[in-house]
Amino acid sequence: MKIFCIGRNYVNHAKELNNPVPESPVIFMKPSTALLINNRPLYYPEFTSDLHYEAEIVIKICKNGRHVQPGFAHTYYDQWTLGLDFTARDVQIQLKSKGLPWEKAKAWDHSAAIGTFQPIAHVANIQALNFSLRKNGQIVQAGNTADMIFSIDQLIVQISKYFKLQTGDLVFTGTPAGVGPVQIGDVLEGFVQEQKVLSCEIK
Repeated sequence: MKIFCIGRNYVNHAKELNNPVPESPVIFMKPSTALLINNRPLYYPEFTSDLHYEAEIVIKICKNGRHVQPGFAHTYYDQWTLGLDFTARDVQIQLKSKGLPWEKAKAWDHSAAIGTFQPIAHVANIQALNFSLRKNGQIVQAGNTADMIFSIDQLIVQISKYFKLQTGDLVFTGTPAGVGPVQIGDVLEGFVQEQKVLSCEIK
């Protein structure tokens, strides 16, 4: 199982981090050991002092494929949920300043929290989902998949040019503006269309 992640897929998020808006999807990966499931707590890593949340719609791949054509992309995923791409922002800034890969900032154990998966068939349009993240009861991020720079189908096409898609793979589709830090004791709750699908306490 692979975890594909898309960076800078919402214009306002790219701008808030002073990054250029990409002309093609920014793709990076996390290992399976990054998964954090069943609303388990996240233990604050000792190697960072600036841990950030990034809430994202996550889709699950339902069949194998390579070089997927645009007209068939929608048949390669059948479930969605909300996820948290936890990022050691201070580590990421150091790595980026040296032109180095992001894995130490993005791909560490339990850095990819995921909520309860829901069938795609239960939503009218996956590209029109409202979602939000609350920290200690206050909304800190709110987005809609209609605002993605690259749609989910476009991401499937692009990812499959370089990597074989396999059943069970996950795609974190990018985060909107509003990312920010967490502290020990914070509780993060993710909502999609007013339905709570994710909870994570920082310990």
